[in-house]
Amino acid sequence: RIVASGAVLPMGPRGAWISMILVDPALRGQGMGRAVFAHCLRQVQSADRVALLDATPAGEKLYARYGFVPLWRLTRWQRAGDASARRAPRSEPGPLDLLAALDAEALGLARPAVLAHLALRADSRVVRHSQGFAVVRAGRVARHVGPLIATHEAAAAVLLADIADSEPGPLFIDVPDDRPLLREQLAAAGFAPQRAFARMALGDAVPQGQTAFIHAIAGPEYG
Repeated sequence: RIVASGAVLPMGPRGAWISMILVDPALRGQGMGRAVFAHCLRQVQSADRVALLDATPAGEKLYARYGFVPLWRLTRWQRAGDASARRAPRSEPGPLDLLAALDAEALGLARPAVLAHLALRADSRVVRHSQGFAVVRAGRVARHVGPLIATHEAAAAVLLADIADSEPGPLFIDVPDDRPLLREQLAAAGFAPQRAFARMALGDAVPQGQTAFIHAIAGPEYG
């Protein structure tokens, strides 16, 4: 019987993503989550990689004890659904090479396999713009928008408007807090803030990407 789990996702030669630290609710409070996290962190550090994660406010306090520092903050926005939206038919995602290159430039880390995994799912769609792209995929209780990568916020707003108008069901999107145009657009489109996260890192050489290109993350489990 599995009672606790965690995930380590290598990203290029320099970084690794830690996520999915889960414990059976009946067994919480016994240190299992901390033990799993410590094991994941040892794996990352033994490979001489920088560890990254997205933390909830409660998790941020725990990870700070290990030396993690916040890089920037983000908020999950949720929309219950929009009956007036017309679902776009699924189309082939097309070549991902250019999208993966832009994604790597934004993150400072290459994750082409992760991007392909998200974009090529049968339930996913890739929305493109001349200066960016977004992936929309099915989740457990809602469809998730992300990553949304664009060279400027106005292009991201165009992508977001396209998605909001073509997805009638519930939506989640995790947006950096310093995106005033997108935050205003989300509120006007019926989204409401649901929960906060902090992107955190531990290591001496945190990869420096073009974080201004990141307008929605892939999700706390993927970065």
